[in-house]
Order: sequence, then C-alpha cells, then structure tokens
Amino acid sequence: MTPAARVQAAIEIVDQVIDAATTGGAAADTLVQRYFATRRYAGSKDRRAVRDHVYAAIRLCGEVPPSGRAAMLLLADRDVAVAAAFDGSTHGPAPIGADEPRAAPGLAPAWLEAALIESGLPREALPPLVERAPLDVRINPLRPTATLPEGEPLPHGLQGLRLASGTRVETLDAYRDGAIEVQDAGSQIVGLALPVSPGDRIVDLCAGAGGKTLALGARMANKGLLLACDTDRARLQQLPPRAERAGVTIVETRLLNPGHERAMLADAVGVADGVLVDAPCSGTGTWRRNPEARWRLDAARLARFVATQRQVLATGAALVRPGGSLVYIVCSLLDAEGAGQVASFLSDHPGWRAEPPDLPAGRPHGQGVRLDPARDGTDGFFVARLLAPC
Repeated sequence: MTPAARVQAAIEIVDQVIDAATTGGAAADTLVQRYFATRRYAGSKDRRAVRDHVYAAIRLCGEVPPSGRAAMLLLADRDVAVAAAFDGSTHGPAPIGADEPRAAPGLAPAWLEAALIESGLPREALPPLVERAPLDVRINPLRPTATLPEGEPLPHGLQGLRLASGTRVETLDAYRDGAIEVQDAGSQIVGLALPVSPGDRIVDLCAGAGGKTLALGARMANKGLLLACDTDRARLQQLPPRAERAGVTIVETRLLNPGHERAMLADAVGVADGVLVDAPCSGTGTWRRNPEARWRLDAARLARFVATQRQVLATGAALVRPGGSLVYIVCSLLDAEGAGQVASFLSDHPGWRAEPPDLPAGRPHGQGVRLDPARDGTDGFFVARLLAPC
C-alpha cells in the first residue's frame, strides 16, 4: 500500500468506528481486523501503519467527529506525512480543500470532561487518559520453572513485566506454558484489595474471562474454593482453558441468568470469606486501550451502569459471611460509579463499614482508593473494601 492508500484505509475504518460507537457496534480493534480480513494484499507494515493512523486520529477527537475524513484532517494538521498523503492519487484521499472542516480536538465529550473534573480528577490528569497504554503481564507463581520473556519489571513492586509494545504475547513460550498472563498493572493492584488465604471460600462475582480469578487462585496456592460467576457465557467459557494453562485447579465456574443471580447463588449465601465484585462500568479508566469508548457513553447509559452496579453489590453482600470482605472494583474514574456508589451501599446496609485497602499505588478517594494513569502509570480504577457486620 502507498502512504496515501494507508491514510484512505484509516479514513474508512474511522468512519466505521464512528458508526459503531453511535449504534452499539463492534469495538475499534475488531473493526480493524475485519477490514484487513478482506484485504489480504495488505502486509504487516501496512496494517500496523493504518492501525496507528486510526488510533492517533481517535485519540485527538474529544467529541464524536462528523466523519473519518474530518478526524484524519485533524491528525494531518499535526503530522506532515499524513497531510502529504491527501494527494488525490488513485487509492488515496482527495486533496484537502480550502477551509475544509476538521473534527474538534479534545479529551472527551464536554459533559464527560466536566463529570471527571467534578469527580475530583485534576485537569492536568486528563490527557494521560487517552495516551497509549503499555503492555503488562503478570508472572504466575504456580509456574515457577518456566522461562520468562525479556521485559522491564513492573512498577509498584508487582510480580510482572512490561513488554515491548506490539509483542504478540500469545506466541511466547512463557504464555503457552502458563507462566504469564496479560494484565494491566492497575488491574493487578486492585485485585490485591481482597485479602485471601489458602483454604478460603472466595466468590468472583463478575469474573468475565477470569483475569482476576487466576490471580486469586495463585494467591490462594490452589487451596480452597474459588467460585467464578458471570452472566456472559462467551467470556466465562474462556476461563476453564485459561485456568488449566495457568495451573489453577480450584476454580468452579457458574453461569448466571440475568435477573436470577441471587436464586442461582442460594447455596453460597452467607458463607464466602471474600467476594470480589469487578462490576460492569463505563470504562472511563481504560480509554488508553479503547479511546473510542468516550463516544459510546451518554448520561442514560451511565445511569444503567450505576443501577447494575447497585444490584451486583447487593447480590455480593448477601454472599459474605459475618466479618468477611466484599471488594468493589470499577475501571472508572467517575464518582457516580465509585465513591458515590460505595457511599450509597453503606447507607443502604447498616452495620457494614469500609476499610481502605493497603495497596502499593493509588490515593485515598471517598471510602476507597483511586488509581489513575497520570499519577500511577496504570489504567484508572476505583476500589473499596467493605466489611460485613459480625
């Protein structure tokens, strides 16, 4: 592909991303993959260059851009090589017109920027939210004899590595041997908020594909019971083969029917030493990885997340034994999903109390701890540890 053809391809993909973001379609990564699945002539360098253009343009736009071309023109104003590609060649974009409109630069839609600032995030902490994220892996202590790949040690004393950007982790021997798992440093840190010991009964209520589940199993030294639950069949089905590869043998998975979670967990009520609630959320802390997520969120969708979190917290609380721990995590920096959600829970559940977790990073926020990219070099998270009355 010529440089002009690469820019034209990026314009076409950004058009698809805009449509998907406003209609609930596929994520940008998926759209990039689909685009090249039907264009086998594009080599690896072409795909990498186009992807870089796509994400660079997305990161520049705060509000939803009117078109992929408008977004790419904004990038062209900052990148002379991209500007030169608007040459009108056969497979390239048409030349830039006089006074042709650009997408509006920014960090997020205005209402969302205001909500982040109202949630106590300093304005100077906003730009790092959309910077490119590093590639972090957690070292699995259950596979101590495997050879590890080259990488920088993770910050904050974590047992993990920061690999070179673009590393195909799934091709590494250490990954195939179960010695490493892809997991952001922040995700590793907030998982430590739940105290566990070998022999405990632990419930991971929103386990998804099991990243935090596997870390819990390793910390429990494969002793006890780890019940991993989710309502998403496709994601939960990924957990058993991952657990086998990682050598985690104490995981039991349970698929829950939405709206019937409590009935399907009747046997676990009041017996768990700890419950982890990694709740569905807006993902405002993960824009480094999914910058187009800024365009998917509106006030109504945020309200639905808040309502779901409230329900999941109440479900998790019912499972905790007297004196046990309920850890609430969201990869969001909005108080409506973090500090405010915990305050509402404590108001609705007399006798429960918050005990701020002792973590290697983050700062106290409300009755929990918040991590953000600017201060901690991680994805953004809020985490709180709640103790059941004895």
